[in-house]
Amino acid sequence: MASPPDRFPPLNALRAFEAAARLLSFKKAAHELHVTPGAVSHQIKLLEEYLGVALFRRLTRALELTAEARAMLPKVQEGLGSLAGAVDRVRARQAAEALTVMAPPNFAARWLVPRLRRFTASHPALELHVASRSGMIDGRENGVDAPPAEAPDDTPVVMVRFGDGRYRGAHVDELFSALYVPVCSPKLLRGEHPLRKPADLRFHTLLHDETVVEEGVRPNWHDWLQAVGVQGVDAARGPHFSDASLALEAAIEGMGVTLAMKPLVRSEIEAGRLVVPFAITAPAAFAYYLVTPEASARNPAVAAFREWLLGEVGPERT
Repeated sequence: MASPPDRFPPLNALRAFEAAARLLSFKKAAHELHVTPGAVSHQIKLLEEYLGVALFRRLTRALELTAEARAMLPKVQEGLGSLAGAVDRVRARQAAEALTVMAPPNFAARWLVPRLRRFTASHPALELHVASRSGMIDGRENGVDAPPAEAPDDTPVVMVRFGDGRYRGAHVDELFSALYVPVCSPKLLRGEHPLRKPADLRFHTLLHDETVVEEGVRPNWHDWLQAVGVQGVDAARGPHFSDASLALEAAIEGMGVTLAMKPLVRSEIEAGRLVVPFAITAPAAFAYYLVTPEASARNPAVAAFREWLLGEVGPERT
């Protein structure tokens, strides 16, 4: 009696059938499957009872497939091949190295991603995950403790943080300190009131980046103007942006002048989309740090990324 159609045939029976049908021999199938010929014969019998049809004609010195077996064999081989492929993919994924990198949005978009191809090219087998998180800025979502050593998908994680550098339970490398300079579109160097000296800012719109919530951790326009001794410019006027990238995009479009860290806008400066009208810097209390949780510090992927990142940062220190 055939089994109900909603039940799947036993996998061992299907494997025995595929080997025996391909080799036309229970003995050869048993050798391939590392079982006895009797075990193969038993599995074939179970499958025939399940299907309610004969699959082999047992001749004196040979096996012959029935019409039902010949029709079924290609699909059974296809299914077993798909199962084997799925298992191989899972094993390969588990064996592959993986790494999650978390960084502040502005750093990730404007500094890390433009350079990342050099790292991935030298580590093609590494499964890399990059996540931009505002929580990588001190005072946003996390305190002074380093976040957990594992990402949600259990891959080792390293972090780039914008903060004061004090993170318990982690190895900390300073990447570069935060020195802010005014940046704007080259258009603002021309026109009725070209930007040539700091006092010319009175004729231009000031763009404000409010990424960091704590007072004093990064210079604002009031701090910068005071540091350079410029008077007569309203430091509070102009639009305010909650994300540094938005303020920079506004500057690129010629909307006004914003303060930015030169390393983060170097590519825009080199491409001519931004200029530094006067290279007068103002320091910030925060800096960028690579934070490696102690639990993942010895992971090969973590070590490789740390070595690469510190090498990339080298020129920015000059």
